[in-house]
Amino acid sequence: MSRAFPQVEMDPVYGIFHYLSALIHHICFRGEIVGVENLPATGGHLVAANHASHLDPFILGSQMPRQVTFFARKTLWKPGFAAWWLDRIGVIPVDRDGGSDVGAIKRVLNALKQEKIIIMFPEGTRSPDGNLQKPKPGVGLFACRTQVSVVPARLFGSFEAFDRRGAIRLGAPVTVVFGAPLAPSYYDDPGAGKERYQIASERIMAKIAELQPPPVTVI
Repeated sequence: MSRAFPQVEMDPVYGIFHYLSALIHHICFRGEIVGVENLPATGGHLVAANHASHLDPFILGSQMPRQVTFFARKTLWKPGFAAWWLDRIGVIPVDRDGGSDVGAIKRVLNALKQEKIIIMFPEGTRSPDGNLQKPKPGVGLFACRTQVSVVPARLFGSFEAFDRRGAIRLGAPVTVVFGAPLAPSYYDDPGAGKERYQIASERIMAKIAELQPPPVTVI
């Protein structure tokens, strides 16, 4: 894989949007990118991140050197360009409560068997105030069912750059921090019964909460 231009290894349409997203982040919301070395170079795995802005999927995906797969609500599949684009870049449609969507679970299992990367947001929806929210069991379900490693990630500043009111603040820095991969032995407790998936989600979310932005260097 080309480190300078990882897009050459991606699907052409995805690669174009990957490049454009990285360029927009660099020009309009440039922040620090920390821990890219924590991302596995091969094999399927999950990346679990906080969610505070519509910018999160684009910025997070643009800073990962491999093509990734996202989730999106089925309601976003509108006739025309939106549906074509979502399908073309490999987005998986999911019901609002992803943990009960059998079709989505099968597509995730199949994607991971093909050694793809899945990005998930444990909170399920965007934070109303930028602060971390209680996770839903969905990410725990997928992690426990697939037994793959989970890379915690945290975005800082995305809420300030583009909040839920739709106010965009160009120049507001958005920093991305990737943590060390979590093994199934860390997040999964098979003996937890009905709470197994919720506990796994909470353990993953706790690792996201531990991630901190790099210190500011004063020149």
